[in-house]
Order: sequence, then structure tokens, then C-alpha cells
Amino acid sequence: MLSKIFFTTCAWGISILSFWTIVLSFKKGMGHLKRLHQIPCSGCEYFTNDYRLKCTVHPINACTEEAIDCRDFEPKNYSCKSCQNYSHKLKS
Repeated sequence: MLSKIFFTTCAWGISILSFWTIVLSFKKGMGHLKRLHQIPCSGCEYFTNDYRLKCTVHPINACTEEAIDCRDFEPKNYSCKSCQNYSHKLKS
């Protein structure tokens, strides 16, 4: 009888601990995801969208967390002809 109570308590304890670990992992993952969504590289003028050279100014820090406070960030300017053609292809 005593062993049954002990094992039931252990089972509940492990279940609650597992659930709490999942909740904490989810919260940590959401915080990390929010931080990654602050990376401004895709909206920068110097971002090339090429995996070989992602940024012409800071190629090592491009698309990483170090790029969040980039001093050289310039919003994209779609004044060039090739950029307008590319955005036209995306709309089609």
C-alpha cells in the first residue's frame, strides 16, 4: 500500500516536472524567436539576398543577432531599374 502511494506520487511529480520543462522551453523559444525577428537585414539597402555575400558592408554579421543594432543600416530604396523588375516579378 505504501509503495503504491510512493510510486503514484513519483509519477505525478515526474509528469508535473515534464510539463513545466516544456512550458519553460516554449517560453525561451518564443523569446529567441522574437529576438531573431528584430534582425533588419532583409530591409537594408546593402543586403544582396545572395548566400555567398549577404551584405556588402558587414558580410560576417549579416543575418545574425549582431546585425540587430547595425550602424550602417539603410532602408531599401527601390529606385534602381533591376529592383523594380524584381518586385514586378514577385507580384505576378
